[in-house]
Amino acid sequence: MRTRWIGVGLVVSGLVVWGCGGGAALGEACDEEGAEGECEDGAVCGKPDDSSVLECLKTCIEQTDCPADQECNGISGSDIKACRPK
Repeated sequence: MRTRWIGVGLVVSGLVVWGCGGGAALGEACDEEGAEGECEDGAVCGKPDDSSVLECLKTCIEQTDCPADQECNGISGSDIKACRPK
């Protein structure tokens, strides 16, 4: 019986990791500016402002991809754009 519960636990753990996408969420810290793989799908690692703090930002192609209080601007070290506060 114990072996069965261990197997179920491993399956559930695997599904949780698989479902998360493996990257940091929007607004969470990241380490390499311009790196997409560090953040969840649809996000890139970048600086939201002139500070040196890196976090996962929503990627964008044009201004309409961002909320009204943000601008779609390029991320250093990449050809990717992200939404940043105005």
